[in-house]
Amino acid sequence: MKVALIGNPNSGKTSLFNQLTGLRQKVGNFPGVTVDKKIGIAKLNSGEKVEVIDFPGTYSIYPTSIDEQVVLDVLSNPKNPDYPDLAVVVVDASNLKRNMLLFEQVSNLGIPTVLALNMLDTALDAGTAIDTIKLEAHLEVPVVEINAREGIGVNGLKLRLEQALVDRNIHHNVEIDEKYEAAVLEVKQAFSLNNDYLASQYLAQGDKLSFLSESEKELIKGIGQKHGFSASAFQAAETLGHFQDISTALKEVVQVGAERGDTRTNRMDAILLHKVWGYVIFFGILFVVFNAVFALSEYPMDWIDGGIANLNNWLKSVLPESKLTSLLTDGVIAGVGGVLMFIPQIALLFAGIAILEESGYMARVVVLMDKLIRRFGLSGKSVVPLMSGIGCAVPAVMSARTIGSWQERLVTIMVTPLMSCAARLPIYTILIALVVPNTSLFGVFGLQGLTLMGLYLLGFLSALLAGYVMKKIMKSEKRSIFVMELPTYKAPRWGQVFYTIYEKVKTFVFEAGKVILAISIVLWVLASYGPGDKIEQAPEIVAAANPTLEGMELENAVSSFQLENSYAGYFGKAIEPAIKPLGYDWKIGIALITSFAAREVFVGTMSTIYSIGGDSADDNTIKARLRREVNPETGEPVFNTATSFSLLIFYVFAMMCMSTIAVVYRETKGWKWPMIQLGYMSVLAYVSAFIVYQILK
Repeated sequence: MKVALIGNPNSGKTSLFNQLTGLRQKVGNFPGVTVDKKIGIAKLNSGEKVEVIDFPGTYSIYPTSIDEQVVLDVLSNPKNPDYPDLAVVVVDASNLKRNMLLFEQVSNLGIPTVLALNMLDTALDAGTAIDTIKLEAHLEVPVVEINAREGIGVNGLKLRLEQALVDRNIHHNVEIDEKYEAAVLEVKQAFSLNNDYLASQYLAQGDKLSFLSESEKELIKGIGQKHGFSASAFQAAETLGHFQDISTALKEVVQVGAERGDTRTNRMDAILLHKVWGYVIFFGILFVVFNAVFALSEYPMDWIDGGIANLNNWLKSVLPESKLTSLLTDGVIAGVGGVLMFIPQIALLFAGIAILEESGYMARVVVLMDKLIRRFGLSGKSVVPLMSGIGCAVPAVMSARTIGSWQERLVTIMVTPLMSCAARLPIYTILIALVVPNTSLFGVFGLQGLTLMGLYLLGFLSALLAGYVMKKIMKSEKRSIFVMELPTYKAPRWGQVFYTIYEKVKTFVFEAGKVILAISIVLWVLASYGPGDKIEQAPEIVAAANPTLEGMELENAVSSFQLENSYAGYFGKAIEPAIKPLGYDWKIGIALITSFAAREVFVGTMSTIYSIGGDSADDNTIKARLRREVNPETGEPVFNTATSFSLLIFYVFAMMCMSTIAVVYRETKGWKWPMIQLGYMSVLAYVSAFIVYQILK
């Protein structure tokens, strides 16, 4: 049996989904549509299991975006594989009048419905008391009080679900205007429908229903014209009629008195959404988060880095010297270890984001940013994808589906990858640690944290400027209205925070780890073998050319010679002329190419390259190997200030992620826009890195 969770955005629908399914969920797409759906299994009190589908948030069944379109398509098509046996409409009790519109529409479609009153505590603090028993009697459907955030009332909801799935009572409370009756009857007969309201929606929104063929849409259009049916007039009259019914009903069941709360949320919003102090506080919070990424992760990162180095050294001492041992230590462990050491920083970054989301502050950030980005010609709805881009560009690009205008949506998709995602964090932090001193400015502002925050802000400002330019090129002046619910401030649910951290770290390790493992093995093969016999004869060639070298120095010289004459070395040398103006040598060039699979692969590649061709001293951590690398032409460190900042700027702007290109291809339904995106970001990255290097060198 399928149970649909339906509700307005921020009504607590997803929190209820998590409570019902116990986070046992999977994410997929609605058939034929690239819109995510969460599916989970809920075990009812009787032991029966039902499939729970979390539908996209919508204010009504009249869609204004792709996400909302899915709700209409599924609920108006009983043959759809996701058509529910029962709908649970989750409503915000503190704003019952607006939420009830969607409930009325879903119920009138003929779907057995349960009404879940959420956030009753918030309503009570606002002075609103709801008589649930009277409301249930008036609506003639089960009404359940819940607190989805805390899990209160979930068992009671499960009990009502069992009863509703057995009774399958269908709520009908719809009267079709006499002037539309003939048209509705003809549509019912043509499509074998048994619900007047559903037939009226075919008339009003037939052109939007994706499951109808063109001939069926033409048939509906002809019926409408025959009977003088006006879709806009019907929608307006129907919506107003619903609100009149809702207002009448709520007068009997809702009592509004004096506010019990201290209006703390309003007082805090007066500061946090202030046109000046709001930004000051936001940047202050950003600085605290980015500073914590360095300050709190230093020791655990060093432990992981040192532990991997010790493991490598131990394995080399106990295993026989062979190609297999080299593959294991210099290839697999060095490459994967180059990512594992960044787990503390990834965990801290997502901990900060999760706490801001759980507390209700992140919604304020979105509203605050809306005021800013409109000055650059972007849509207010672009805020959510841009802010999501801090975590990962892939879901951020997908979240642009909520933007109704195709032009605005396209501009948002094209600029979102400029936001620095978590995958860039390993590159940022290791390069910053190499060239930025771990000191404070005025004893308060950590220089490393400030540098990291500056890189993220640079990406954000670049996205705004790129969006402004694209708007002008496309000559798009239309901007959609941005509406967002502001939740009340709450103490974070630490269980949810830790679960979010766990999920994000697991995704980072396993998703990036699979790519890095494969690339490390391929890279080891390319770096261990080469054309001709120079690699096998390396000891004799190096010894003859450098008769004074011996011991460890001779070993290192041989390793470097072998790497330089490997397939990887030849490839790196081939692309070196193109990247030398940026301050990069052929080894960095190899890492640039491999990191196209995923940005974080850069560090793993550098770790593998320097393991194969680098120092075998006791201090064999990744940071130590990078610090020791010297440019043979100049005698200076490879990762000096100029080269490191050139790399940082390059990765702020470079696309360098196959997953993002793939999702942009899917969202834009073609290769045109992904290639344009890849092109402009690559040019921007190259030119910016060139300028930075030439200035700083």
